[in-house]
Amino acid sequence: MTVKRMDNVGIVVKDLDTAVDFFTELGLTLEGRTRLEGEWSGRVTGVRGQRVEIAMMRTPDGHGRLELSRFDSPAIASDHRTAPVNSLGYLRVMFAVDDIDDTLARLSKLGATVVDEVVNYENIYRLCYIRGPEGILIGIAQQLRDC
Repeated sequence: MTVKRMDNVGIVVKDLDTAVDFFTELGLTLEGRTRLEGEWSGRVTGVRGQRVEIAMMRTPDGHGRLELSRFDSPAIASDHRTAPVNSLGYLRVMFAVDDIDDTLARLSKLGATVVDEVVNYENIYRLCYIRGPEGILIGIAQQLRDC
């Protein structure tokens, strides 16, 4: 048996509303928001006594999801939002966009900044990493031609 699909990628944030606004501007759609708590949820995550609010965001193609989580309790254990791109562990999510310049212009109004610069990779892609709200690292790429 192989994996059927990847259901979602999770990102923990302090300000759920700001994160939802940012990813909505990027082009994702809010599928729903809910609070999770109870003994069962701590058994899944290993964080007993957790109270968390989640927002599930869907990509325009309907296949990808991003789960944004804000923990009410327990307190955040560590913070690696500003870790450099060569740090161990999960790092970023890459999104395909139609127009990288337009995307950057819209997201910059919400505080996004380019990590270094937009680069042209062999006239196939223009791409960059950006820091969004709370320093969240994402990548965006515009395909210039089929490969």
